[in-house]
Amino acid sequence: MPLLPAALTSSMLYFQMVIMAGTVMLAYYFEYTDTFTVNVQGFFCHDSAYRKPYPGPEDSSAVPPVLLYSLAAGVPVLVIIVGETAVFCLQLATRDFENQEKTILTGDCCYINPLVRRTVRFLGIYTFGLFATDIFVNAGQVVTGNLAPHFLALCKPNYTALGCQQYTQFISGEEACTGNPDLIMRARKTFPSKEAALSVYAAMYLTMYITNTIKAKGTRLAKPVLCLGLMCLAFLTGLNRVAEYRNHWSDVIAGFLVGISIAVFLVVCVVNNFKGRQPENEHIHTDNLAQMPMISIPRVESPLEKVSHIQPTENGQEENSQGRTFKDCLARLFSWIMGISRCEHLQLRTTSLPLRKSHDIDADGLSLHWTSSVFTTH
Repeated sequence: MPLLPAALTSSMLYFQMVIMAGTVMLAYYFEYTDTFTVNVQGFFCHDSAYRKPYPGPEDSSAVPPVLLYSLAAGVPVLVIIVGETAVFCLQLATRDFENQEKTILTGDCCYINPLVRRTVRFLGIYTFGLFATDIFVNAGQVVTGNLAPHFLALCKPNYTALGCQQYTQFISGEEACTGNPDLIMRARKTFPSKEAALSVYAAMYLTMYITNTIKAKGTRLAKPVLCLGLMCLAFLTGLNRVAEYRNHWSDVIAGFLVGISIAVFLVVCVVNNFKGRQPENEHIHTDNLAQMPMISIPRVESPLEKVSHIQPTENGQEENSQGRTFKDCLARLFSWIMGISRCEHLQLRTTSLPLRKSHDIDADGLSLHWTSSVFTTH
């Protein structure tokens, strides 16, 4: 498969940079602006699902946002850089560098080191998935407007003014709440859980990277321990959100599904399980195979034909040559009747059994000679 022209490759690179910039801007608008209006969801009077105590601001959580975002952004970057450097050094030590993917053309420039190329590629896809996860989560929170377990503690509704005489009375509208509007707005954005989605996305992406990249001996137990440890930390992050009454179980489970789905999609469909590109000589060999005929059946020589070419009998070379045409026809006939498997079995017997004494039978001038289990005509 020929390499893409430099201009086309450069255009594709710029196009990918535009997509990345658009993803970052969309995540920013979801996170820090009021461009998208949150759906206002109502509630029942004295609903026990939303009467949990207020756990305090997010910074007071056991897993504060600063710590979570730092780990999700820093740990995968560090592991991928160290892993790619180790793989590159191992390829140089084993002199396998020439067989690996070497370059990516950037405009009129020459080549980029495979270490830099793979590292930038994997980190770029991870960063894109991180912002994509944030967009998916924010979009779900804006559309659903699901209430937090501590919503009523922040809303502080005036049940007397609202006429809540029964627990089954449904209240809707923003005017029902008398608390801090900013805290109330945050309490309306819980489904799916952003912390659960980001943590499990980082853990799943890093787990699949370690599993598919590290192939060194002696890592049969180290890799599962490291991967399960990462997944356990993400799972504990989700449990902490439920234990502190910041999210419902459904919010955490939905966040886990979003993070796992995006990570698996990017690893399997975009970076091809962290495998390098196929070398150019393999592409050429594959193209040549595709142009070859699918089935090529050679001519199989019958064992009876081989027997017919044995040394002449005692009657002499001249007599044997006269009956060659008849013998060939007879041999092909028996080859067609008996089949290839039978002929192969016949050939094995003729080569393994000792020759027996020849016997002659004359019938109307036709002499038949048989030796072992094979007969010839003269």
